[in-house]
Amino acid sequence: MKLKPLIFLTLAFVTTLPADTLDKASRKVLLDNLQETSSKFLDSVKGLSPEQWNYKSAPDRWSVAECAEHIALAEDFLRDMVESKILAAPATPEKIAERKAIDDKILPMITNRTQKAKAPEPLIPSKKFATPAATVAHFKEARAKTVALAKKRDDLREHAAPHPVFKELDAYQWLLFTSGHTARHTAQILEVKADAGFPKK
Repeated sequence: MKLKPLIFLTLAFVTTLPADTLDKASRKVLLDNLQETSSKFLDSVKGLSPEQWNYKSAPDRWSVAECAEHIALAEDFLRDMVESKILAAPATPEKIAERKAIDDKILPMITNRTQKAKAPEPLIPSKKFATPAATVAHFKEARAKTVALAKKRDDLREHAAPHPVFKELDAYQWLLFTSGHTARHTAQILEVKADAGFPKK
């Protein structure tokens, strides 16, 4: 093959590559955050007695058990939304730069517990898991799937869906939001454990 046709062929191949695939630095930020929030959540529920697991600081407040169930259910709910809806939506690469500008605002927003939000019906705790171990096992399995998704997809920046605060978030940002959601409710667990009436071991 002559040099000129080879150059044209190479250029043609390059121009067919997806625009703005997820860069290594961004993927590392996401994976590190998923690991950190997983570890902190699991540490927060480790070694609790049944009385501690089910303690409520007030009738209208969630127990550790309810917070943990909500975290585990939300992991599946949000990841499924990313996989089945957001990544299935048409790509909008022309909006990538605009969406990237709000990356640093996502975690502060979701972890700010002064801003209250009502959980959607499917994520309201209902004693779905029989034991603390079952709750933890479900979360671990669900988080492993989230991590796998974050590792394998290079087009997380190209697909987006509406968000009530930020107008829209891309799939990468929705996964970051998922991790932040775990951090938000881990903080809630720590608040329960810090309550004056929390049972002693």
